Amino acid sequence: MMEKIEIQDGISIPLDELEFSASRSGGPGGQNVNKVNTRVTIRFDVRKSRSFSEEQKSLILGRLQTRISAEGILSVSSRRHRTQIENRRAAAERLTMLIQTALTMKPKRKKTRTPLSVRLERLEKKRRRGQIKRERGKIAGEV
Repeated sequence: MMEKIEIQDGISIPLDELEFSASRSGGPGGQNVNKVNTRVTIRFDVRKSRSFSEEQKSLILGRLQTRISAEGILSVSSRRHRTQIENRRAAAERLTMLIQTALTMKPKRKKTRTPLSVRLERLEKKRRRGQIKRERGKIAGEV
């Protein structure tokens, strides 16, 4: 079995920082569905983690705040598969993906100006549309 979960180059979470728990799942399982604990939940305490710098922790806490409890614990569960081992692997992959996306720096948006030709074209379209609407009016002298 694995000893740690690789997040990015040089960043990994040792298994002793993760808490795995299993429970009964309502998903697929056939006759075992009411007998075997196949759902796996991983709990990861972001604030107490030794794997990330303070800056990385604040990024994770900020970007995943809807998934993190008030105590700073990130919970990820999987019940997609029929076996606990497969669900454990799936939950670990999901945790990895969530943390990777939280740590990815988004490029800053470059401010751009609307070209003059585009602005003039828009104003010309407005002028033409207004002219069409004016021509729909009643003609003087008609009843």
